[in-house]
Amino acid sequence: MEKTLGYNLDKIDRKILFELDKNCRVSSTKLARLVNKSRQTVEYRINNLVKNGIITGFKASVNPHKLGKKLYKIYLNLKNIKQKKVELFEFLRRSNQVYWIGECSGMWDMIFGIFAEDNIDFWNFKNRLISNFRDIILEEKGDEIVEVNQFPKMYFTGEQSDSTTFGGKVITNILDKKDMEILSVISREARSNVVEIAEKTNTTPSIVMTSLKKMEEKKIIIQYRLEVDIDKLGLENYKILIELNKFSHSDALRLIGFCSRHKEVQYLIRDMWNIEIEIVVGNSQDYYAFVEELKTQFPNVIKTLNNALIIRDEWTTGFENLFK
Repeated sequence: MEKTLGYNLDKIDRKILFELDKNCRVSSTKLARLVNKSRQTVEYRINNLVKNGIITGFKASVNPHKLGKKLYKIYLNLKNIKQKKVELFEFLRRSNQVYWIGECSGMWDMIFGIFAEDNIDFWNFKNRLISNFRDIILEEKGDEIVEVNQFPKMYFTGEQSDSTTFGGKVITNILDKKDMEILSVISREARSNVVEIAEKTNTTPSIVMTSLKKMEEKKIIIQYRLEVDIDKLGLENYKILIELNKFSHSDALRLIGFCSRHKEVQYLIRDMWNIEIEIVVGNSQDYYAFVEELKTQFPNVIKTLNNALIIRDEWTTGFENLFK
């Protein structure tokens, strides 16, 4: 399933992007050793990738389950009324609970993620949504997310890499005001050094280092990674939506292993009865080739399989409300 990237990335660019996505706080000196280039060359290339819009952000991945919140997904089919769709998108963008929105083509027209205190909080949100937009919502489904495996952007180099896991048991870790301020900054500007973060939070570099270490050890911060513009790379983003026939612990381990061996996979998302695999590929032929291999490997696990092509997606500022 080889593909040609739309933007002219050479082997060094790809390696830099791959390593930054595994840990975007890696020092320029260490990154230079990993790609066998000078520190100045690495910094020039990173700046150029930012300037050309390939890199769109450096983010800390935060696990809301470690801050007392649960994760949910809502799927919508909508009437094709353009103005109402715009209003719905703005409603979700302004919500203090929605963290990601995707406009789709396929089984669903829109998918978005929210965090909530509990099932009652989730249902209250969903009721507000339906009450405000019942005139365009044709069908809706909502599920609690149990666990997410987040994979590095292996499509840059083809190198296999293990996933990072978030979700799991909900725990309320108590963070003080300064921890929250530091978390808010690094969630948006993860490549900032401790001196810069200290200046922005009116504290000392030592306190920043101690706070970050604590949040990493508690698995509140699970990874530091890149945001990239896949449109500029000539790539497509699909969600594969699977209804399960059966799913044992051994099936789960096999599926995680399968995903780890495929550079296209970005996320493996599990709820109680369904699986969602998010992949990035060059075209629809690559998508179908991946799906055929998946169905061949897991014939007894998959009951039904559908897809949604992500036309546009956005990570909102919703996560910042966790830090207030």
